[in-house]
Amino acid sequence: MPKIVDHDARRAELARAMWRVVYRDGVGAATVRSIAAEAGWSPSALRHYFATQTELLLFAMEHVQAEAAERIATGDRTGSPREVAQRILEQLLPLDRQRVREAEVWLLLAARAQSDPVARARTAEADDGIRRAAEFAVTLVTGEPAADQDAVARLHALLDGLALHTLLYPDRMPPGRARELLGAHLDALVAS
Repeated sequence: MPKIVDHDARRAELARAMWRVVYRDGVGAATVRSIAAEAGWSPSALRHYFATQTELLLFAMEHVQAEAAERIATGDRTGSPREVAQRILEQLLPLDRQRVREAEVWLLLAARAQSDPVARARTAEADDGIRRAAEFAVTLVTGEPAADQDAVARLHALLDGLALHTLLYPDRMPPGRARELLGAHLDALVAS
């Protein structure tokens, strides 16, 4: 009788192995070979699930989006609308080890977006999620629907810039400074 394989369970096992490699060694070390070794699989067995590095990054991006959505959904909603908005938006910034690794996945996938239509589509989905979070925050902070799309665009651009600078230049943009700049922007929205 043939062996019945639970493909979802195997993908979950691979996801755990992938994130162990990413958290320990960085996203650049997350190759088919290193993840296969971490999972105790052969590289050819892993390639059955992920034929290319881009497929692996796409899978990682799904995990990143799910993790951020979970943190936002279960986050602390006490305090003023401005405080809640800040806590929500901070979940999208690389302010701790986990979020730094998540941002690295986003950056690698974004780099592939110029030449890979699948990566471009996934990056656009992630970007849409950030835009929706910015729109929600503007609505929350101002108390009105985010009719001012310029305010949403400015906040979105700030989030992207803070994420990139915090990731690439951690000495110049440490987490505390990123939080301050985000807070100052939200304070200006409250005042407007």
